Amino acid sequence: MASLTRKKIRGHTYYYARECKRVDGKPKIVWQKYLGKLEDIIAAVSNKQEARSVPHPLTEGLVTELGAVAAMYDLASRLDLVGTIDRHVPKRGKGPSVGTYLLVATINRCIDPRSKAGVGDWFDGTVLRRLLDIDKRQLTSQRFWDNMDRISERAIDDIEEELIARVVKEFDIDLSHLIFDGTNFFTFIDSFNERSSLAQRGKSKEGRASLRIVGLALLVTADSNVPLLHHTYPGNQPDAKTFASLTGKLVSRCKRLVDGVEHVTIVFDKGNNADYNLAAVDATPYHFVGSLTPTHHRDLLAVPRQEFRSLADDGLPGVWAYRTHKKVFDRKRTLVVTFNESLFIAQSKTLLREIGKRQQRFREIVEQMRKWRKRPWPPGLSPPKVATTRKKVEGLLKAKHMKELFVATVSERDAVPVLTYRFKHKAWAELQDRLLGKSILFTDNDQWSDAQIVHAYRAQYHVEGAFREMKDPHHIALRPQYHWTDQKIRVHVFTCVLALTLMSLLRRELAMKNIDLSMKQLMEHLCGIREMMMVFPPDSERGAPVVRTSISSMSKTQRDLFDALDLQRFARG
Repeated sequence: MASLTRKKIRGHTYYYARECKRVDGKPKIVWQKYLGKLEDIIAAVSNKQEARSVPHPLTEGLVTELGAVAAMYDLASRLDLVGTIDRHVPKRGKGPSVGTYLLVATINRCIDPRSKAGVGDWFDGTVLRRLLDIDKRQLTSQRFWDNMDRISERAIDDIEEELIARVVKEFDIDLSHLIFDGTNFFTFIDSFNERSSLAQRGKSKEGRASLRIVGLALLVTADSNVPLLHHTYPGNQPDAKTFASLTGKLVSRCKRLVDGVEHVTIVFDKGNNADYNLAAVDATPYHFVGSLTPTHHRDLLAVPRQEFRSLADDGLPGVWAYRTHKKVFDRKRTLVVTFNESLFIAQSKTLLREIGKRQQRFREIVEQMRKWRKRPWPPGLSPPKVATTRKKVEGLLKAKHMKELFVATVSERDAVPVLTYRFKHKAWAELQDRLLGKSILFTDNDQWSDAQIVHAYRAQYHVEGAFREMKDPHHIALRPQYHWTDQKIRVHVFTCVLALTLMSLLRRELAMKNIDLSMKQLMEHLCGIREMMMVFPPDSERGAPVVRTSISSMSKTQRDLFDALDLQRFARG
């Protein structure tokens, strides 16, 4: 609690506003501000005393982050996050426990992602300063690293399993639809750093091919993106291999969580398709919905649109479906070919933009070659070689479908390359009719309707949304990642997944109270709710100054959030 104290120094009395709490069982001052002598305080405000009916603060006071921090802390307390971590990684010696360090790191990832060296300064400006038995000076990067060192890969799995079991029970999470997918995150780990086998060069999904990447696979619920399982793996590992390596773990985790759930369907993308993966899923009591590469099934793409039926009455306007059965991955499956009008328009626009870029570039090459044929050539220069021009043209046609849509040849005339090209209008029309807007879904849920299969597969946006949140630089961001050993990378990723868990649960809780906001909107509103401690002048001429606290002014949305989460519990007084 904040209080006033006076000190006598060389016969003079001085006033301080300060805040104390117990750290390691001993009382300690965690914040203090010098106010001056009582005469000085009275003199500073005597000229304004008569003109005001409400006292004004003498100092700037202390502004503390309350809303988002308290909401995250409350959820972590309900889940016994610290206790769960400490059961698997017991405290050693004096000072905060491993669970306390991970709690601070997790809440920081939710709100204001910083390096471990910067967490202490952030912590000192939040209500965690008085909610946790910890001092800012204990939150150094070295102390974080020392505690992270104690968390093994096995401990991470055990903590996650116990924690998720509590999440499912406490929040009554629907486990009928589970979505699995993987992505990767670029890092700035040096190329010559050999201490990490997780950070590898591969196909970066963020287009950062020059950087080493780390892979992350998630199993999340369709009910509010809640992560049930995560796995950190080398960034150059194919999706299908990742899925295969996790099958046993995934099945084991599901068995513990879905006891009593009659029908569980796992949804995954075509990148995870492989004979051994489908065989592993078939050996479990769970069902699946996946997708196939359309160009591998040209017979289905050739089915005329007249044989498709509209799914508008099933809540899917602009979507048509054709249902059939076909043997894929050694088993006969139910297949649903869909045509999505919105997808067709988006894909057409994207391809037309790419077509236009190449037509423009081809025109520029033709014009350049025409200028080179005008002799004499500039002194010391010679025209491009045929091989160089041909390589440039081949590069332009590397993009998807471009070779199908353009005919381009490079020849030579008067020692200068000649480019001739033609756009294939008939091929464009066939591509639009045959492929664009179409997807092929397959499942072992033979009794499901076409709409149920489509809805189930569309739930995949939940895991894609989770990955987007973790790539957001402002909240839950996996970056900055100032770690370069596999063990610390795993612990860092784990704290980010814990942050995603808390954020998903908070959003779910509020949605059930008719407050439906995105994670970004939610954090922006909550972070604007702050607690202010102010020092007022004395009530009487010889009285002591008064310390008061209040909550910052709130918008209607902020007030609704404050009341719905009962954040008044965490405010002073």
